[in-house]
Amino acid sequence: MKVFTPDELAYLAGDKYRGVLVAATYARELNELPLETSPYGPRKLTTVALEALTSGQLEFRLVARRRSGGD
Repeated sequence: MKVFTPDELAYLAGDKYRGVLVAATYARELNELPLETSPYGPRKLTTVALEALTSGQLEFRLVARRRSGGD
């Protein structure tokens, strides 16, 4: 099992919390793929997402959250 350190995540994502958030979001997207057509087979999608982030294969951008105008 590959171990990912907070420093590895922080290096490419800016900080470790953002790294975990980006990897988790990507893992959820991978989970949406049909299992029979998924190129990852039985591999754990969390590990696939963390590998993609730490290797620099995963590109992301931050989008400012819109605030609701609720009174």
